[in-house]
Amino acid sequence: MALKLTPFDPAKHLETEEDILYFLEAAMEGNDPKHIASALGDVARSKGMTEVAKKAGLGRQALYNALSENGNPTLETLLAVLGALGLELTVQKRAA
Repeated sequence: MALKLTPFDPAKHLETEEDILYFLEAAMEGNDPKHIASALGDVARSKGMTEVAKKAGLGRQALYNALSENGNPTLETLLAVLGALGLELTVQKRAA
């Protein structure tokens, strides 16, 4: 009998607000814009991409494209998506 493998989808495991915050915090640690955009896309998918796009005032397909691994969302898109998710962008001093 052959072993059946399925790709891991983090969106299926982001169930609580705490899950989402830890997930995005970990994505931010790498300072890789493509990884951050992809992680934000995973969060948006966990909440329902259509609903997030509507709340953000964006088209669903445009949001998928912007938050894909090859996407490059503008700051405006990033802020709109974070707002739709009930999150905000903050800045703090790095630990020495």
